[in-house]
Amino acid sequence: MSILKKQAENAGRASLMMSSLSAEIKNCALEAIAKRLKERAKEIFEANRRDLSEADKSGLAMPLRKRLLFDEKKLGAVVDGLLQLAGLEDPVGKILLGTEMDQGLRLYRVSCPIGVIGVIFESRPDALVQIASLCLKAGNAVFLKGGSEAIHTNRVLAEVIDEASVSEGIPAGWMALLESRTEVAEMLGLHEYIDLLIPRGSNEFVRYIMDHTKIPVLGHADGVCHVYVHKDASPDMARRIVVDSKTQYVAVCNAAETLLIDREIAADLLPDLAYALRQHGVVLHGCDRAAEMLSIERVDDWHKEYLDYEMSVRIVDDYVEAIDHINRYGSGHTDAIVTSDPGVAEIFMNMVDSGNVFTNCSTRFSDGFKYGFGAEVGVSTSKIHARGPVGLEGLVTYKYKIYGEGQIVEDYATGRREFTHRRIEE
Repeated sequence: MSILKKQAENAGRASLMMSSLSAEIKNCALEAIAKRLKERAKEIFEANRRDLSEADKSGLAMPLRKRLLFDEKKLGAVVDGLLQLAGLEDPVGKILLGTEMDQGLRLYRVSCPIGVIGVIFESRPDALVQIASLCLKAGNAVFLKGGSEAIHTNRVLAEVIDEASVSEGIPAGWMALLESRTEVAEMLGLHEYIDLLIPRGSNEFVRYIMDHTKIPVLGHADGVCHVYVHKDASPDMARRIVVDSKTQYVAVCNAAETLLIDREIAADLLPDLAYALRQHGVVLHGCDRAAEMLSIERVDDWHKEYLDYEMSVRIVDDYVEAIDHINRYGSGHTDAIVTSDPGVAEIFMNMVDSGNVFTNCSTRFSDGFKYGFGAEVGVSTSKIHARGPVGLEGLVTYKYKIYGEGQIVEDYATGRREFTHRRIEE
């Protein structure tokens, strides 16, 4: 038996034990992780400097390097996320439905952990902490595979999380860190042990995972996000939202990659928006009309995730064309409209087929921590089980429980007893 398969068996046993852990034990573990991360900050930062140094030598692209950085600010954010998560209601054991099938025969639908989850994520060490903590709170065991660029930082973080959690009563073997592509390939074949895979990355990567495993996959595709400036938008509001959506943090999946603006206001407002974006170093690419107006290169691909200081611009005739563009070229991640017309806003919110749709605010709000989920294990662009930022509710499923007093089906089949099917109000 391979080492990974043995780890998967251990994770399966651990997940069964975790399914019955009290909320107090899990919350104490999260608080202990937060404390231990702060205590070992110097060691974590030193490991991260080593990763950054190796990244510089290898010529790692700047957007990826920004994701790789784990400094005081990132540490503070993950610690805040851990403490927020500890304060949230336990997602396990919640009664979702109660039905009296007959007197003394009660049916309940109850939330429960999924089991063992495998997550493959990008070169963001803070993502490792978020993913592991969410899985812990939801009672799941987890296999973690981060980007190889963050190998030294991830090793220290995984060690801290494992030691701190086990010391508070989380069963040993509940988490494992994978470091090689061969381990990922082997993990894809462990459908008897792993219950769900969550790959974070490009469309091509997610498709590869789906095509090479029998394990259910919760896919997060790329983030081709849009901001649409409607003809009735406040110019000042539009400027603030467009600039924040694009430049607040360019190397993330909820950063805006395409600006859409109504033809009616383009001549007056688009040059101002372009100037504001250029002040932040953004290079623009446009449709024929925008390219001529702004003297910029034409767009060669409308479904493009730059993850950098670049943005596509298209002038549209109206909100109908804007919605059509988003649904055709977007990735179903996050899209926003800026308008003072509530009717158009509601049409946009209903007809844009994305997991996150906003009115008059930045696309950067699309985030599990900002939503109050504590953190997120990823973003799902699928339409089943979980959609949008996947927090605790996306990491649990449910089971049905019946409590009886000796009833048998024969009595109901022969008419001696009848079902009542009354709702149980807890």
